[in-house]
Amino acid sequence: MIEDILSERCTGCNACVVACPDHVLDPGVADGPPVIARVEQCQTCFLCELHCAHDAIYVAVEGPGAGTTLHHPEALIGRLRHDYGWDGSTSDPLRDFWQLGPLLREGLEISAARHARRQTRALKEAGTGQEGDDAAGYPPAKAVTDDPTA
Repeated sequence: MIEDILSERCTGCNACVVACPDHVLDPGVADGPPVIARVEQCQTCFLCELHCAHDAIYVAVEGPGAGTTLHHPEALIGRLRHDYGWDGSTSDPLRDFWQLGPLLREGLEISAARHARRQTRALKEAGTGQEGDDAAGYPPAKAVTDDPTA
């Protein structure tokens, strides 16, 4: 789960907000760091951490409250980007990811459908009865399936 946004490193570019398929982050105010708005929706996909060029995000595999204590957490900041070559340490950072395309697309479709269902449910519970942009400004996602129980 997304664990922390380091404000001293964050430039407010919002690349992580755009990269997150589950709309966990909201843009920050006045070029400030993004806000972790919906942590319960985080799927620990690491896309926010990978897209942060300034290593300002730390995603913990165990999630918050897992009981792990890091003796040198600063050593982990940016490690994922480096290990996968996204920091320029390799000439071909995507060389091992070509097979993931269909799986990632399916994950994005599932996530978009889930987000649309949550939005519709929230609007109905709020009594508005109308669809529109959510609080973060995201338009309603298009459902991927016709199955109403999905």
